[in-house]
Amino acid sequence: MPDLALLKDLDVKGKIALVRVDHNVVKKGKIIDPYRIDASLPTLRYLLQEGARIILMSHVGRPRDKKTGEIKISDDTSIEPVVAYLREAGFNAVAMTLPDYDANGISKLKGGKEIKELKAGKYDIVYLPNTRWFTGEEGDEKEKKALGKQLAALADVFVNDAFGSWQPHASTIEPARHLPSCAGFLMEKEISHLNDVLKPARPFVAVVAGSKFDTKIEPLYALLEKADFLVLGGVIYNAYLCARYGFMIKGVSEEDLEAAAEFVEFSKRYRGKIVELQYIVESDSLDSKKKGSYRTHDIKALGKGDFLNYVLDIDPRSFLEKKTKKTFAKANTIFVNAVMGLTPLFTEGTIALDETIHANNRARKLFGGGDTLQELNTLLPEIYQQALINQRYYFFTGGGTILKVISEKSPYGLEPVKVLLKP
Repeated sequence: MPDLALLKDLDVKGKIALVRVDHNVVKKGKIIDPYRIDASLPTLRYLLQEGARIILMSHVGRPRDKKTGEIKISDDTSIEPVVAYLREAGFNAVAMTLPDYDANGISKLKGGKEIKELKAGKYDIVYLPNTRWFTGEEGDEKEKKALGKQLAALADVFVNDAFGSWQPHASTIEPARHLPSCAGFLMEKEISHLNDVLKPARPFVAVVAGSKFDTKIEPLYALLEKADFLVLGGVIYNAYLCARYGFMIKGVSEEDLEAAAEFVEFSKRYRGKIVELQYIVESDSLDSKKKGSYRTHDIKALGKGDFLNYVLDIDPRSFLEKKTKKTFAKANTIFVNAVMGLTPLFTEGTIALDETIHANNRARKLFGGGDTLQELNTLLPEIYQQALINQRYYFFTGGGTILKVISEKSPYGLEPVKVLLKP
């Protein structure tokens, strides 16, 4: 096993520590679920106890327009709510003044008065603006390297505690090329729990949903090989059903349908592994749920050429079907990166899924992804609170990262982790 540089082995006394976290918990200017912030607090407290001062950075949302490349800087993707949360938790934290910017985002990072005040002892933590507001965060290699040097110039050491941010962006890899660096306590913990997914107790049931099939292709192929049973949801499941049975569902793109057709053909090697949820909920609208505007269909009653409007949820009766019920009841490991319905209107499928998983008192239950955790907390707060203290549960802070690790069969090939390995 590769040797990862760890925080406990890094000299941080009296140092300025640049810390990359995954505090991507803000939606439209509000914190929905602070779990990922809370999970990073042990690292922050340790650094402060050891006499370090901290410069924090995280991405929030997707402010870059994929078509135009423009970066929208607004309160919707600001880190200000996170800074306020840290202050309420007792940290002496402040947000850095926003540097100059244009439609391309922030092109140059300047230290600012808050960094000087941090070094002088006025603050313990200075939070940089949303990293995705910077031109170089997701820019070309030249822009990434330039931002990485600017970030590294602010600090003495670099700590990456953002295992949920696996993409090779400037803030996740470049500072490690210039500073003594290590993994934070949360990243260390996340990696240590990956064996539960990579070497699961069997039967192993994986539940994956998503809004696009083609973004999940590699993990789905890997899970079909690794898991004993695979359950699909969301548009991924819609595309699968269209490809498998020949009916059409509004909103399923040609790209997703083509990818799903290839997946269906591949899945024939693993007959019986995909557990099909039998009852789906069709809606006439994406943004309303009026009586008479939605209905349940039995997929076994649908045939080639049938056309459905938007399928936005799984009917809870699906989880009472014999095979589905037995699959979850007999599982010894369950991995979940899934919301079954289009929130906030269609939630019955997600509730039924989470209640079904909770009813299995024996299995190791591994949840990953912001939406997955958020909906468990919102829809079933009692189960969520029980799960936080239940040893059978573990909440990964990044579902996408876990899917990537599953497809690569190891976390050590991920660029943000690779740069933290000892020579």
